[in-house]
Amino acid sequence: MAVEQQKIATNSPDLADLNALAARQRIADGALSAVELTAACLRRIATCEESIQAWSSLDEGYAMSQAERLDAYRQTGRPLGPLHGLPVGIKDIIDTRDLPTENGNAFDAGRRPGEDAWLVARLRAAGAVILGKTVTTECAYLAPAKTRNPHNLEHTPGGSSSGSAAAVASGMVPFAVGTQTGGSVIRPASYCGVVGFKPTFGLIPRNGVLRTSRQLDTVGTFGRTIEDVALLADVLAGYDAADPDTTPAAAPRILNTALSDPPVTPQLAFVKTPAWSGIEVDCAAGFAELVAALGERCDEVELPKIFSEGAAAHRRIMLAEIAHNLRHYYQRGADCLAEETRGAIEEGRGISAVDYLAARDWRETLYAGLEEVFDRYDAIVTPAATGEAPAGFGSTGSAAFNVLWSFLGVPAVTLPLLTGENGMPIGVQLVGRRHADGRLLRTARWLVNTLGA
Repeated sequence: MAVEQQKIATNSPDLADLNALAARQRIADGALSAVELTAACLRRIATCEESIQAWSSLDEGYAMSQAERLDAYRQTGRPLGPLHGLPVGIKDIIDTRDLPTENGNAFDAGRRPGEDAWLVARLRAAGAVILGKTVTTECAYLAPAKTRNPHNLEHTPGGSSSGSAAAVASGMVPFAVGTQTGGSVIRPASYCGVVGFKPTFGLIPRNGVLRTSRQLDTVGTFGRTIEDVALLADVLAGYDAADPDTTPAAAPRILNTALSDPPVTPQLAFVKTPAWSGIEVDCAAGFAELVAALGERCDEVELPKIFSEGAAAHRRIMLAEIAHNLRHYYQRGADCLAEETRGAIEEGRGISAVDYLAARDWRETLYAGLEEVFDRYDAIVTPAATGEAPAGFGSTGSAAFNVLWSFLGVPAVTLPLLTGENGMPIGVQLVGRRHADGRLLRTARWLVNTLGA
């Protein structure tokens, strides 16, 4: 079958093609009901899911019953939540009391948690429709799962939030929740041609989310627009005493800030990072054109050589903590785990406490150097991935352009601005200062509007 025949056509006008912010406005105006929007998403799923396989758990009756309750609530005249009637996909490492949460592994098949994760409870309170659970790789690590890339079914969608990215890209749901420990939001968003947002570490509580690495795990959002990922992150940001990496703070007002105009014209720093040696030719050419188009608004900045320590420090922390947090699976039956997961646990068990603690020391050292860049520039612009989504399903692709930012806990967003030589999307990643999430997304909107003009 030719590649062109394997692409999923989703171009016909349909309610399922509405972005989240537009759908929210229509619902608020009374021009659209939760039932109508949810039904449109389910129709799109019926068309695409057999080929894309983005969902691990989906119950149409459950989804429609939520939508019906929300429409009935609307009739009471009481205030609507910020996500009223909007369907959302939830990565299947995030606990949901009414749907299975299987963490992508055989040990947890059929597992039904007794309560929602903190963020799922937050979504329900905001009026969202929990459409279903999206596919994750095994234990949110590197073993490829069943999901296919909507742009070409013979290519990986990335991982580990593969189902979330593919579901949004194919129009099955307006936005979705994922997680990132290495590159699990930014990379699949790049491969699938959607907007992916990894906020500042600790912005969104993780209680009820499978823990792989406390020092690195970050909840992120997928959408079709910058505004959509901002809306979802705005609702999910908060404080939970059960997550020691969150802090009590005023609401970050991510969406309001993202929608505002920059007070001055942003200045960007084009940073190749130590991963540049792995860049693909068409991706490098795309970034050369991008930097040229921005002209004096973008300078190339070289990070000090010390930043080459970041990837190794990230790996030591991640694998040591995976070995600790996933050890119960290994003890129950190592042979039942994928080779990638089993290998990560075994390598992590060999990392000494001294090396682990030394790796943690690198985080603030490197971030201090990064702060000097942000004193001069509004954001860093850098690749989201080495290039297009790789063909085949032997891996989920390289996270080389993501791990440094995950390690440093800074916010990052990828924008589907470039196209590779095979017609597949390539993401442009913007990185910002810690706790400046809204300002990063405001700069991202400026970039999109500037290039569009």
